[in-house]
Amino acid sequence: MTKTTLICGSLAFDKIMQYNGRFGETLLADQLHKVNVSFLVPTLRTEYGGCSANIAYNLKMLGGEPLIMAAIGQDGGEYLERFEKLGIETRAIRKITHSYTAQCFVTADLDNNQINAFHPGAMEFAHENNVGDQGALRVAIIAPDGRGGMIKHARDCAALKVPFMFDPGQQLPMFSGDELIEFINQATYVAANDYEFEMLMDRTGLTLADIAGRLEALIVTRGEKGSEIYTGGKRHEIPCVQAAAVVDPTGCGDAYRAGLLFGITNDLDWPSTGRLASLMGAIKIAHQGGQNHVVTAAQIADKFEAEFGYRYQVA
Repeated sequence: MTKTTLICGSLAFDKIMQYNGRFGETLLADQLHKVNVSFLVPTLRTEYGGCSANIAYNLKMLGGEPLIMAAIGQDGGEYLERFEKLGIETRAIRKITHSYTAQCFVTADLDNNQINAFHPGAMEFAHENNVGDQGALRVAIIAPDGRGGMIKHARDCAALKVPFMFDPGQQLPMFSGDELIEFINQATYVAANDYEFEMLMDRTGLTLADIAGRLEALIVTRGEKGSEIYTGGKRHEIPCVQAAAVVDPTGCGDAYRAGLLFGITNDLDWPSTGRLASLMGAIKIAHQGGQNHVVTAAQIADKFEAEFGYRYQVA
């Protein structure tokens, strides 16, 4: 059986700027209706980002077989070259020649307050990709992407009977309650953090038991409190792994989802799958950016054994 994992989601460049002051000293509360300010940002760095790329990066390190299906812009040549160097398949990435790659512009002050601007760019054309064109698949994930693309790819997976994980993330507010219920009914798995899950229940009117009962597994992450997996009428509590350092949470959720997908494709039991996912998040958070941590599959297995006292077995 194939172990190919289709990863539907955004590709993006993150432009991160540091302002060596405090926004509160420049933004006047009684003048916010006519803001015209400029911030000197002496440092600027570009990070490779986007949910699909972050997930694929981590899944590849685990020894998985990620296949990114996404849209990239006219400026995405260096990103495609990066994937090729990493051994990540690019055949399902559509190049949109009349648009730029999605980009997030982040300006942070000394108190780590942030002012962000997001340009979706090529991501808005994700619906032009077809799941049916990608060959045999073991599992898919519908991660944050263009609205039309997320709806289409979920329906494609359901029609083709490809099991998939619905991961609405920051795009959740774009969907109505009825649309979210449709996603849940089509999905095999749903993954969300605790805030997103509360919003999911509020918008759909469904309880935790209602949602879990429609799925093979419901995964809810709770930050430093660990995570929970609801499956087969049982609740598995997954401990949080202590990180070597807490540097940057960007991409931690994506690293966690890569662990989930690896466990699914390799038939690990749910407690082991959740623990592996937790470990991947801890490895990521100790590094700046979503794709700057480097670790081998063997090293991950060793860390898992040291943390949990047993070694997971890959099917």
